[in-house]
Amino acid sequence: MDDILLEVKDLHTYFYTSEGVVKAVNGIDFFIRKGETVGLVGESGCGKSVTALSIMRLVQQPPGRIVKGQIVFDKKNLLELSEVQMQHIRGNRISMIFQEPMTSLNPVLSVGYQIAETIRLHQRVPKRRAMDQVVEMLKKVGIPDPERRVKEYPHQMSGGMRQRVMIAMALSCNPEILIADEPTSALDVTIQAQILELMNKLKQEIDASILLISHDLGVIAEMAQSVAVLYAARIVEYGDAVELFAQPKHPYTLGLMDSIPKIDEPVPEGKILQAIPGVVPSLLKVPNGCHFQERCSKAFDLCSKKDPPLFEVTSGHLVRCWHYG
Repeated sequence: MDDILLEVKDLHTYFYTSEGVVKAVNGIDFFIRKGETVGLVGESGCGKSVTALSIMRLVQQPPGRIVKGQIVFDKKNLLELSEVQMQHIRGNRISMIFQEPMTSLNPVLSVGYQIAETIRLHQRVPKRRAMDQVVEMLKKVGIPDPERRVKEYPHQMSGGMRQRVMIAMALSCNPEILIADEPTSALDVTIQAQILELMNKLKQEIDASILLISHDLGVIAEMAQSVAVLYAARIVEYGDAVELFAQPKHPYTLGLMDSIPKIDEPVPEGKILQAIPGVVPSLLKVPNGCHFQERCSKAFDLCSKKDPPLFEVTSGHLVRCWHYG
């Protein structure tokens, strides 16, 4: 498969705390093709953001550590590169839009300076030329009057504007892969739609691939070509987005689908939306056997005794459930 741009193999990222070892990512495998958008979806705490930070080699050590696995990009394992080598890739060939722009942007530096710093670091261009590129990028992401906006500080902008600045910064060096960690979670639905449309447009312009992280199945369905559903630090279902949304197999994925309100099926008066029973297990101590078995209505004896592998139910559609073994 020559079109694979990045491949994550058996990734394990743990956090060593006073209460024990938190296995935040516990054996994840997936790949991203050139020009593809891959969605990572799941409840809070399932390992989505830690997976992204592991790819970028931004897991704080201590307490975190990538203990096992490979992240192969351009035929190189990113986990074996030195920090200097990684700095040439991070922000240049692989960029990331962080979840909350207000905490990701430096409040005491103008947004123009912060974007220009990225361009100057990776492209080695003079300051004036870098600022010209910043104005062009702000224009591309739809920020009005970019010549004035480059001098403004993050607090002078709305949430939607700050997110556009983050996208401009992430795309300023024409990366091959863009990692977007909940890029629309703090925005209202109108701005959310604009940001998603903008990301799709810019992806096509620079021919980039996107790893889109979200708990919103609607966003994933609209943007992604492949989807990985995470639960308790592992992938429980993975495959083509159209097939996965049309024919979900894993009980957890089915539960997520059932919890979405449907416009064409109004909820009858007095009836509440379907919810997945129970709570997400602590990653300090996950259940024996299948991690989802305590919340699963389809669980049987084997589920509590033995951990299921990923079974291929159709070509490229993988499910971690004993019902398909």
